[in-house]
Formats: sequence, structure tokens, C-alpha cells
Amino acid sequence: MILRRFLAAAFLAAATCGAAVAQDARRGAELAAPCMQCHGANGRSQMETIPSLAGQPADFITIQMILLREGLRQAPAMAPFAANLPDRDIEDLAAFFAALPPGPPDERRPRDPALITAAEALVGPRHCATCHVADYGGRNQIPRIAAQREEYLAAAMTQYRDGTRAGPDTQMNGAVVGLSDADIAALAHFLAQK
Repeated sequence: MILRRFLAAAFLAAATCGAAVAQDARRGAELAAPCMQCHGANGRSQMETIPSLAGQPADFITIQMILLREGLRQAPAMAPFAANLPDRDIEDLAAFFAALPPGPPDERRPRDPALITAAEALVGPRHCATCHVADYGGRNQIPRIAAQREEYLAAAMTQYRDGTRAGPDTQMNGAVVGLSDADIAALAHFLAQK
């Protein structure tokens, strides 16, 4: 297991340093049919617990798929899709989803000014824009969180806070430590409205 984690970490480092093979978004579109069933026909999920992939940075998708494939990230619904997926397929799928225009799901709850105000008091001190950039559009291995599904964001932040989810590093775990459920709900609403 230690060797497996080391090899996965080494590949992740190579992928984020530009050592990955060129990506083919057209080929990725051909491979994406099973993905669209849950992640949405336009890459914008219409399912509460499923993240939107449209406009996510290709490096982020590549890393997440490798973590899923190697069993380093647990998402049981993704296990059969990620198992034994070749690197080239992962990179081409990532290129395809990265090329799709991002945006909110077709339906989202109305903007709640009280939640927006509460979140605005949190994003600065939590330095959310440091990694996710000023418009929360993500970059490189950092995900786009703007216009993501609100329920998905709340669940992910709760998992990071509670230590049941970790990324390739522990930045997110530290960023959400001490947040209440109400804080997380406000942040999720704020980001989903972007």
C-alpha cells in the first residue's frame, strides 16, 4: 500500500508539472457518454450529490480520477468507472470537461441575502480566493467551486472538516477546521450563486 501511494503521488506530481501527455478533448467527448449520465449532458450536474465537471481545470480532473482509480479517494459510485482506466483516457476526459463552459445547474435555490452576507464574512479570513482564485474558478489542480452544486459543496466541506475526506494535501482540511454546519451552508450557498 505504501508503494502504491508513493507511485500515485509521483504520478500526481508529474501531472501537475506539465509532464502529462497532450490531451485530446474530441476523444474525451467520445469517452464521456457514461459520465454524462450522472454529471449532466453539458457537464452540469442535475443531481444533488454529484459535482458538475464543466469548466473544471483539466489537471484537477486528472488528479481526482487517478486518486479514484488508485483507491486513494473513496467515491463508491465512481469505482467501476475509474478502475483500470488508462492514463490517456483520464487525460482526454479531463480535456473534454475542462473545455465545456461552466455554469450553474439548470435549477438552483433562490439567492438568500442572509447566507451571502454570512459567507462574505468567512471567505476572506479563510483565504478561499488564495487557492481557488478571485472568481472561484480554480486553476491547475485546484477545483472550480463557483456555480458548483450547493449540496455537493456543503457535503464536500463537511467531509473535509470532519476528516473523512482529504485531497492530495491537507489544505482544505485546514481551511474548514472549526466551521459550523451553518457556516458551511452559507459558504456552499455563496459559491453556488457565483
